[in-house]
Amino acid sequence: MNRYTIDPITRLEGHGKIEIFCNDDGEVDNVYFQVPELRGFEKFCEGRAVEEVSQIVTKICGVCPGCHHMASGKAADAVFGVEPPPTARKLRELFYMAHFVHSHIAHFYALAAPDFVVGPSAPKAERNVLGVIAKVGKEIGTEVLKQRRIAQEIQALLGGHQTHVVMNTPGGVRRGLSEDERKDIEEKARGFVEFAKFSLKLFNDVVLQNKTYVDIILNGPYKLDIYSMGLVDKNNKVNFYDGKVRVVDPEGKEHCKYAPNEYREYVAERVEPWTYLKFPYLKKVGWKGFVEGKDSGVYQATPLSRLNVADGMATPLAHAQYEKMYETLGGKPVHHTLAMHWARLIELLYAAEHCLELAQDPEITGKNLQAKLDKTPKEGVGIVEAQRGTLTHHYWTDDKGIVTKANIIVGTTNNNAAICMSLKKAAQALIKKGVTVDDGILNMVEMAFRAYDPCFSCATHSLPGTMPLVVNFRDKDNNILRTVKRD
Repeated sequence: MNRYTIDPITRLEGHGKIEIFCNDDGEVDNVYFQVPELRGFEKFCEGRAVEEVSQIVTKICGVCPGCHHMASGKAADAVFGVEPPPTARKLRELFYMAHFVHSHIAHFYALAAPDFVVGPSAPKAERNVLGVIAKVGKEIGTEVLKQRRIAQEIQALLGGHQTHVVMNTPGGVRRGLSEDERKDIEEKARGFVEFAKFSLKLFNDVVLQNKTYVDIILNGPYKLDIYSMGLVDKNNKVNFYDGKVRVVDPEGKEHCKYAPNEYREYVAERVEPWTYLKFPYLKKVGWKGFVEGKDSGVYQATPLSRLNVADGMATPLAHAQYEKMYETLGGKPVHHTLAMHWARLIELLYAAEHCLELAQDPEITGKNLQAKLDKTPKEGVGIVEAQRGTLTHHYWTDDKGIVTKANIIVGTTNNNAAICMSLKKAAQALIKKGVTVDDGILNMVEMAFRAYDPCFSCATHSLPGTMPLVVNFRDKDNNILRTVKRD
């Protein structure tokens, strides 16, 4: 039996590895996607005042702290049974659009583009952001860094810090926006829109005009026929901050649509002994294993999934691109994994447009920033769309607002089963008898998970069984005096 190990896997947040096992004929028998890290933030939240948790959970991940801050803030609102005033809600969403802009730019240019701009089989040393800059030019590379910096500046202004965010309080936000600050953000948002339009043109010119790349997207081993999940507004348009979670089946028919506090009626979680990531599945379909189709409870929660469940985008330029994508790819829903990169750029344009809309909203500089807290705290659920998928925070508290239990289901956790299945399909198609398994082949296997933009720092909250532990007691000369083991 041959065994191929990709360790560590690259261009992601966190740590993980891929184990590929082949039979004696060189065919792939199985693929294991393993995440060997454990964070355990749900336990860290216990015993803390619920109003503190939105600051604690930003430490889960340095890439998507704003997502956890927003989901946690909404959960705290629900714990106290309050809705933030319109100005506070719009300020939260303004922060969140900037957060999406900076993250989606980072993923496309630094993590995804090396596989297309530089090439999937290019030398490893060139498949990185520097290789992308060498291809597209320093001017574009400089603009990438500039737009991400500007997005971070908006987050720091509204959130107190771009990473360690302190913006939300139960029922509101800590600070408002002055007119001069609003004008500054409006101008910066115009720049976001232009850069998002440029990024879509670059994708069109480099990827869609390249027959080899289009063939890889449409006819390569990157397709998974499963359910799609995403947050939609009252008009079934994509919304990152608020709305209901909608799920459609592989044919695009609505399976369910639920409010945040109803999620346990529709989503269940399970564990496997070989990874610290849980495997959520659709409760009313049931867990049937790592299989595709309408009878499988496996689903995706990705930028492409969000577009699959929606009837369109809520901003005009993004909606035009939405329609173009589905027309080009043969209609809805689309199950081509690598199309996630296209969907992500459409979302970038939506976030940029909505950022501009919010910056121009007369209520954004209002003074009413906090709802009155007059109810006994109890239990609350907050759901937002993180860049990597639907994010759920659920807190239980005592009557003083101290967290007694927390459950967090992040985007990458939602996608865990789908990632495993995508990797296996890619490996089985690419690794065959007579094929030399070189770095280029293994990178094309990695492309199957890279499209999901996974964040394992966020996702690793499950501890199946007992963690193995070895403790060595040493003297001053480093000699082992005693060893204690737990298997």
